[in-house]
Amino acid sequence: MIFNTDDDKDFDDEREFDGEEGPGTSGSLDDDEPNDFFENSAPVEKKPAAPKRPAPKPDEPDYWESEESEFEHLTPSVRTRRFRLWIAVAAVVAVAITAFYLRYFSPYVEDATQFGYVESIEWRGTIFKTYEGVLLPYKELHDTTRLYTRDFIFTAADPSVASELKRMQLAGLPVRVSYRRYHATLPWRGEAKTVITAVDTADIHSILPPEFTPAAHGVR
Repeated sequence: MIFNTDDDKDFDDEREFDGEEGPGTSGSLDDDEPNDFFENSAPVEKKPAAPKRPAPKPDEPDYWESEESEFEHLTPSVRTRRFRLWIAVAAVVAVAITAFYLRYFSPYVEDATQFGYVESIEWRGTIFKTYEGVLLPYKELHDTTRLYTRDFIFTAADPSVASELKRMQLAGLPVRVSYRRYHATLPWRGEAKTVITAVDTADIHSILPPEFTPAAHGVR
């Protein structure tokens, strides 16, 4: 009976480490040798994927025999998507038209009244000519407790209103005007956001404070 001692085992390990053949080994290990484990194996050919069959239409017999997906009922149809798209486009167009109308054609102040003296009125414009003028509000003129802040800049709605304003300016008489005010201007409507629609003579005894009336200064 032969027993392997530990010294024999260590000797075999050293021989294997040095590249020599020993018991239990099939040869030396060389890192430069190519790994030819799969050299003779046959290449795997990829089979072309079968073309996906289009989904049958409701008017085809296979439509009722095909299996329905679990989430198919949640997917909107092409007709539904188009309908939703048209609804979204129509909503955007409607909002844009409404905003444009409210800004340029719908007055936010209407049937308002102002008293004062016409300082100037003229017919001007390059392409669209309109009647533009300035009105001095009587409250701003006769209120001595505050500084004069602003003029009343306006556009006359039509030539008859402009003619009456011109007559009042030349006569030096106070006027009472009715006007409307817009958010924005349009070239053919005028340069000012305030448009005077009517004009009338104002009674200076009723619009002026008592200390500024002509009677207080001896004028009848």
